[in-house]
Amino acid sequence: MKAFKYILFLLLIAIIGTAIYIAVQPNSFEVSRTRTIKVPAPIIYSNVIDFKNWESWSSWVETDPDMKITLADKTRGVGGSYSWEDKDGIGTMTTIEAVPNTSIQQEMQFAEFPKSDISWVFKPTDNGATDVTWTISGKDLPFGFKAFATFSGGMDKQIGPHYERSLEKLDSIVSLRLKAFTINVDGITEYGGGFYMYKTTSATGANISQIMAKQYGEIMSYMAQNNINSNGMPFTIYEDMNAQDNNVIMSNAIPIKDKVTVKGDSEVLCGYIPKTKVLKTTLKGNYTNLPKAWEATKKHIAENNLEPSDIKPFEIYTNDPGNFPNPADWVTEIYIPLK
Repeated sequence: MKAFKYILFLLLIAIIGTAIYIAVQPNSFEVSRTRTIKVPAPIIYSNVIDFKNWESWSSWVETDPDMKITLADKTRGVGGSYSWEDKDGIGTMTTIEAVPNTSIQQEMQFAEFPKSDISWVFKPTDNGATDVTWTISGKDLPFGFKAFATFSGGMDKQIGPHYERSLEKLDSIVSLRLKAFTINVDGITEYGGGFYMYKTTSATGANISQIMAKQYGEIMSYMAQNNINSNGMPFTIYEDMNAQDNNVIMSNAIPIKDKVTVKGDSEVLCGYIPKTKVLKTTLKGNYTNLPKAWEATKKHIAENNLEPSDIKPFEIYTNDPGNFPNPADWVTEIYIPLK
């Protein structure tokens, strides 16, 4: 009997000691993880700000396929939310503040635990990548929450690995999205023609992007100095394309409404394309995929016995990359004039 009382006494001491240990634990917590993703911040932000994307990269969903996800009517931006239910209870996440491409603030309520604050910070690096920092924090924690955290090994142990795995999956998804592209040979149509300001030069596959940027800068500068307004998106006329050594002679051009008489020894000139029948191909994706689009276009010409005319082929850049941070959204139209 004395031994039993002694054991009860020890258990009571252990319980009191454990309770005291839990009680003196911090009344707040914070868990944070950072991953450098080689993708521009706007692309990552665009994914994270919409809860409908979370299921595809959530580590919790990966480890618990039976988790039930419920999307609200609004999932994107401030006021967007979603909820989930698993074996441990029901949770809700809501976006309460957002600075586009820079940061997101959210609030999470899970089961009977106190609300937690969630933050995302997207910090561009010098090499075009983004440091993505994901943080969860809580304060004024009740005894029960601190007991759960203590017996489960701490919040960092519980949440940290999930954050690391989720960021790894997010990295894979946005990186793959960056490389997505489609090529469609639209068929024979008519190009309306018109005047354009242009400048001709040569380039190689290695420097064509830099040369184009320089050319368009000089053309736009000339147009601004002479009060000439553009009348469409920039395009490039390929005067000569050498597939063997990947060299081109090209005229970079900006369409205008009326003919311009160029005076002096300016390298920027005025040209004209007449209304003509063309074979049109559309590339949606990074300009680095243009060789594949041209290859598909030439293959279609050969297979359908089409005969190009004497008018040089050209490509139009139908949207501004400055407004579309993801190269997968860039659209280029290729035109081959036909007889």
